[in-house]
Amino acid sequence: MANKPLRVAVAGLGAIGMRTAQALDAGQVPDMRLVAVSAHDRDRARERVAGFAAPPDVLPLAELAAAADIVVECAPAAVFAELAATVIERAGCLVPLSVGALLAHPDLIDRASETGARIVVPTGALIGLDTVRAMAEGDIHEVTLTTRKPPGGLAGAPHLIENGIDIANLTQPLCVLRGTARQAAAGFPANVNVAAALALAGIGPDRTRVEVWADPTIDRNIQSVSIVSDSGEATMTMNNVPSPENPRTGRIVANSVIATLRRMTATLVAGT
Repeated sequence: MANKPLRVAVAGLGAIGMRTAQALDAGQVPDMRLVAVSAHDRDRARERVAGFAAPPDVLPLAELAAAADIVVECAPAAVFAELAATVIERAGCLVPLSVGALLAHPDLIDRASETGARIVVPTGALIGLDTVRAMAEGDIHEVTLTTRKPPGGLAGAPHLIENGIDIANLTQPLCVLRGTARQAAAGFPANVNVAAALALAGIGPDRTRVEVWADPTIDRNIQSVSIVSDSGEATMTMNNVPSPENPRTGRIVANSVIATLRRMTATLVAGT
């Protein structure tokens, strides 16, 4: 007898969440079924999914974990802990996009190990996490991420506001942060979740170095990673097309979520 499809819920219907929900509804992820979504404006969410082949339930955030086997978190970072806790307590599977918020709540990882929950972090707008994971099985000496975005992709970030950094009228690139992945994730929670994903795959948030640049000369989100380890050295760069709905994120991020879901039930998996 065939196994029942895994039930998936999507928290947040922004650029990433909506694309993920559409792919699930269209049957693009084998052995998974979209059963529920959640959004701040639930009436608007109902309108947006009304045309789906199988419209999902529109539920409050706190009810998603009870409705699904897998919850994809595409919500604002401010509600991450609340949502994550409900999934983890029910021993579900959480696929988080607000990865930076995970660094601020390491207790959730400890609790997941106790309940049997899983936390599966998509690669997102980065390249080479499989290489980082493989190198981490040995000894990694250094990891540095340099992220460059058009100023509009960083606008409104807490780090800029708290430090009075004006990027509205830049005419040349400006480095707005040099620090750790932990600092970058806290200062740019909607912009550089890649820093947190890189840190979790490698040597942690306090040893992973990050530079964030606001660059008015580019129209892509550019992520460059350099690694020095006992098994070799690597330098990887990715130029991401910004999402037309949300320039703070790359178009590839939703595709990364979909690929992550596919991997969970795939017969053949390529890559580390």
